[in-house]
Amino acid sequence: MAQKALNKTIDSPRHIRYLENRLTCTARFVGLYYCFGEYDGVMLAELPDDNAAMASSLAAVAPGHIKAIKTTKLFTVEEMMEAMGKAWSLAFQGPSRG
Repeated sequence: MAQKALNKTIDSPRHIRYLENRLTCTARFVGLYYCFGEYDGVMLAELPDDNAAMASSLAAVAPGHIKAIKTTKLFTVEEMMEAMGKAWSLAFQGPSRG
């Protein structure tokens, strides 16, 4: 978070609930967690598609109160198994030793 936003969070954490309510217009809010490390927090949300995820990310950073954002798409076990099945059918030949 930008310093100004962090100060506001400490003074009045209500804006976190505002974020949850705004997000539910386009996504299913799963949770918001604060953490130590490179980022101050992690938010989990289910969005209908990649375009909605990008739009939400852009809308979140546009006001300037978020210093950095990283989006990571998660896959279910079923989606991963489907991808592995497709990968198996591709079977690229490795480089030859010569």
